[in-house]
Amino acid sequence: MHFDRRAEKELVRALEKVAPGTELREGLEHILSARFGALIIIGDVEEVESLCNGGFELSVEFSAQRLFELAKMDGAIIMDQGLSRILRANVHLVPDPTLPTSETGMRHRTAERVARQTKALVISISQRRDIISLYLDGIKYALQDIRILLAKANQALQTLEKYKVRLDEVLANLSALEFEDLVTLLDVVTVLQRSEMFGRVSREIDRYISELGTEGRLIRMQLDELSGNTEEKSTTIIKDYALEPDKVDEIKDKLADLTPEALLDLSKIAQILGYEEVVDLFEQPVHSRGYRLLSEIPRLPLSAIDKIVGRFHNLQAIMNASIDELNLVDNIGTARAKAIKDGLQRLKEYNILERYI
Repeated sequence: MHFDRRAEKELVRALEKVAPGTELREGLEHILSARFGALIIIGDVEEVESLCNGGFELSVEFSAQRLFELAKMDGAIIMDQGLSRILRANVHLVPDPTLPTSETGMRHRTAERVARQTKALVISISQRRDIISLYLDGIKYALQDIRILLAKANQALQTLEKYKVRLDEVLANLSALEFEDLVTLLDVVTVLQRSEMFGRVSREIDRYISELGTEGRLIRMQLDELSGNTEEKSTTIIKDYALEPDKVDEIKDKLADLTPEALLDLSKIAQILGYEEVVDLFEQPVHSRGYRLLSEIPRLPLSAIDKIVGRFHNLQAIMNASIDELNLVDNIGTARAKAIKDGLQRLKEYNILERYI
């Protein structure tokens, strides 16, 4: 299931609220095991209030047991955004009937429409199917059994390990080509394609971890170890090669919004970077600004990297600059200028050696 970056973040936050180990999940499990149905609305109280008809006001402290007892009634339960209080119960909701919905059951149709009309998280528990469904804006997500989730997470981790190996290979190749100033647009978009594929699997695992709650600790440790600083590397590659490097976030959003099929089309990635008229990706030479390789030098802050790139404009000019020339950049100094020269030389020797051995 593919979500854009905004929807992914919102869904992860929603899953964290209902994850195993939370009191809300305990209450939902009580309702599910008793084979009750339920409709629970969380947040956007002002907008939700305008859809309410009947029921009664409570404004009592939330607990799993209270939620379970109130679910014995047919109406919806309204809770605050912070999950600290149950505001209303046994409420009849009247959302806009013209809003589209793919659901057939009355409770689920109401849940989807309320979620579309408000910014609230809507939880619907099916009495017959024993399923907990989350609705958030246009997103629907059915919570899965923990055993199934763990199996999926472990399978995704194995996939991520393979993607990591391939990503490291194309990154090493890109580094060697950058030092030799032989980079083509094909090399760049291939790395970004692999980075986005890696990121999508990472985000999927992150979603599983959020849903697993306390059961996802070991998966989180493995994901953190595999992910490392791949997100930062992707950012610096965009800053190195995008025609408008100040639009990093916009470019990353566009990459994340590509369908799986579109992501396989390297020309679309080139267009997102700003290269509209690309005849042959293999032949289009491009030149690194130096952000990624400079970020590999220990204790070199981003502010210093920005100033160096602003002064010299590309990696080759930075590499050819003398210590005195680097020293002229604001707040660099002789010691840091020497560290930059030595660091780039070590990286060059290491990457070229890795490539040809």
